[in-house]
Amino acid sequence: MSERPGPLPGSMPDRLPENAPPAADFHAGRVGKELLRRIRAGTLATLDRNTGHPFASLVNVGTDADGSPVILISRLSTHTANLEADGRASVLLAETGKGDALTHPRLTVLGRFAAVAREAADEARLRRRFLAHHPKAQLYAGFADFAFWRMQVEAAHLNGGFARAADLTAADILTDIADAQDLIDAEEGAVAHMNDDHGDALNLYAVKLCGAPSGVWRCTGIDPDGLDLANGPLAVRLMFPQRVTDAAGLRRVLRQLAEQARAG
Repeated sequence: MSERPGPLPGSMPDRLPENAPPAADFHAGRVGKELLRRIRAGTLATLDRNTGHPFASLVNVGTDADGSPVILISRLSTHTANLEADGRASVLLAETGKGDALTHPRLTVLGRFAAVAREAADEARLRRRFLAHHPKAQLYAGFADFAFWRMQVEAAHLNGGFARAADLTAADILTDIADAQDLIDAEEGAVAHMNDDHGDALNLYAVKLCGAPSGVWRCTGIDPDGLDLANGPLAVRLMFPQRVTDAAGLRRVLRQLAEQARAG
């Protein structure tokens, strides 16, 4: 694909204070990646097919192995009809919590959605990963009018709070999987193995390494950058200390993290 002329969608050139240094403890790419993987529902903004007005709706969000947002939507929905006419869209993924909502970080991801055909080679992977994050969606995922749509990310904008805004490229928030096919192929078995045989380790990861409350934590996804964990409505992201590209490397890093959690 040729480079896009001019600024990326969503960018804010010449609006930040001149020479304003970023906060020393603010790592925009890392925060953006974590939100992209962890937040499971977001606001989808499409372009109304009749007038061009922005049309916002609430959707469940999953990710492909590289972090590309994935949604499961019905062709009977207005947002689907909008995407069929024009795939340009954005998804707002916002942290929630106590106090002023604007003090919590949020990420707007911009790009183009395309439908994934049921006979496509990667549809089974997208379905498995999405349903691991949203198990109740199994009630309707097989309906004939529902299909998965995946975004080709073009840019993102992160607002992490006061003086913590950043324009991000696709490369800043996505995960490089060019050399990680072995891990992608092993993910399904590894997730099942961790959930069936290592629930204690998953709880240790969540509590000791992610600061989450103790509970029945389950692994919902694995990629070169980290591990996704869920406990009912709660979700956390455990970042790996080093990039993992194959099953052997995954076993090593999981042992390392378990030892770290027990020691802590």
